[in-house]
Amino acid sequence: MARTATAETLASHVYEEIRSDILNGRFEPGQRLKPGELRLRFNVSVSVVREALARLAEQRLVRAEHNQGFQVAPLSESDLRDLTAIRVQVEGYALRTSIERGDFEWEAHVVAAHHILTVTPARDSERPKRSSEAWSRAHREFHRALIQGCDMPILLDICDSLFDASELYRRMSAPFTKGRRDVACEHREIMEATLARDADLAVARLSQHFETTTALLMTGLLGKQPGSSGKAVATKLTVSPRRRKTAS
Repeated sequence: MARTATAETLASHVYEEIRSDILNGRFEPGQRLKPGELRLRFNVSVSVVREALARLAEQRLVRAEHNQGFQVAPLSESDLRDLTAIRVQVEGYALRTSIERGDFEWEAHVVAAHHILTVTPARDSERPKRSSEAWSRAHREFHRALIQGCDMPILLDICDSLFDASELYRRMSAPFTKGRRDVACEHREIMEATLARDADLAVARLSQHFETTTALLMTGLLGKQPGSSGKAVATKLTVSPRRRKTAS
């Protein structure tokens, strides 16, 4: 039992470290992740590293390919658009259901999570263009609090997975937000509509919040307006050859 607990603890530590490296750009999209090298870095067994990588693959931050090992998930225009569309539908439903079912305790949790988010420094002191880890955690907790009232564990698990899959894209959009959006205002307006029990407005604001991130990332990295058919001028996102759709 103790040995199993130790292995789980080690795998969790390795998972957190690799996840941080991916989200902060120390591992780039598409980069190979070699368990043998990572084993030496963390001084753990290969099985521990593989367990951590498998968990990251479940969150779509890492891709596991048969006979080819692991790599940081490559970013693509089509995946971003699909992910945004799915989040709009699934998390919108979760928020609407929370507004219908949530009690006063849920409301208090939403307010508390929003307060923590507002008082947490948004930028990394050493890398001002990056979101701070503390803010990213508070951001996740706020979005989780909004939908917690739905009281549907399976739905919440799906939303958690979608949030994890979108986090790398969100962090990449951060340098393009300055002067183009007021994220704090967006969060406040989502909260206010939620507490007012105005489901249509809350869901509309949440959807716009997601779609704005997608639009900024498309404009910043692809050098074009979302939905345009012009050839991409940047290569951090892989442009899909299929017909493009607008983010909204």
